[in-house]
Amino acid sequence: MSPPPDFLAAGHDPKDPDPWLALYLDRSTPLPDAVKEAWLVDSSSASRQYLLPIIRPLARAFIVLIQLVKMVMPKRWSASRTLHWILAEGMKRLVAPEANWLVMRHFHLGAQILAFIARNSPVPVETTPLTPVALDELKDDLFVKHDINLFNLVIRLNQALREHGEVLAPVAEPDFSMIQEPAVRLEDMPRGPLNVIDLQTAIECFTPIFQFFLTDNDFWRAANSLQLDETIGLYAATILGAPQHLILLNNKHPLVPMSTLRAGYRLVLHGLSSEMLHALLTRLKEAQHGDSPQARAQAEAAAL
Repeated sequence: MSPPPDFLAAGHDPKDPDPWLALYLDRSTPLPDAVKEAWLVDSSSASRQYLLPIIRPLARAFIVLIQLVKMVMPKRWSASRTLHWILAEGMKRLVAPEANWLVMRHFHLGAQILAFIARNSPVPVETTPLTPVALDELKDDLFVKHDINLFNLVIRLNQALREHGEVLAPVAEPDFSMIQEPAVRLEDMPRGPLNVIDLQTAIECFTPIFQFFLTDNDFWRAANSLQLDETIGLYAATILGAPQHLILLNNKHPLVPMSTLRAGYRLVLHGLSSEMLHALLTRLKEAQHGDSPQARAQAEAAAL
């Protein structure tokens, strides 16, 4: 068992309060303790403190440079399999265990959230869940497929709603059967001597690589899939009849595409929003199984 992180082991000093301890103890945002601990361990790492400020401007400069290079390259050139091999191998050898765990969880959370929306829609909607349990599974174009799944859900859902003259509406007893803890464990993530790069730094490094090996259309779609956070949040809030939960979203507005230069930072927000929405759905599922309206109200209040 790993020792507790420094911000938990040191305890509280009223004369020198630890910001990370404050964030860990705060319950204003719904996150499981294990996820919040991993997130804060990653965020408080030396890699994020010292490496990220150097990597971020360099990565953004490369995005601009690659965009210029792409202007003279064949428009349809891409090498998605090579890209995903680089990403998976880089994660296995260089990225910190907490960061890898959060990335792997994200595929499962995304699949479950999309399934929740589809299952509680008034019309049938097909989804294609991605649930990798090993980093090598990412080599099967999973990052690109993840983005495609988001757009396909929005298109299929709204096509079906229009065809049947239906709209999303609050569901009295939502189906939470697909919401569960992802089958990936932090303990199973690689822990080699070089596995030290934090999540944000890794994303900043990988973003220009992503851009280079994909077509402009694929990269633009991937970057702008982040704009769908508010869309997915609206769908879930409508089903739950709880629009107040939209305050947790940061990637707005879906009709206003943002520059790809900030895709790395926005991707981190995307991951955090997914974790919080999944945590909320988990709490509501637990309250529903208690068959108590009071328990459900308490779960909603705790999730705020």
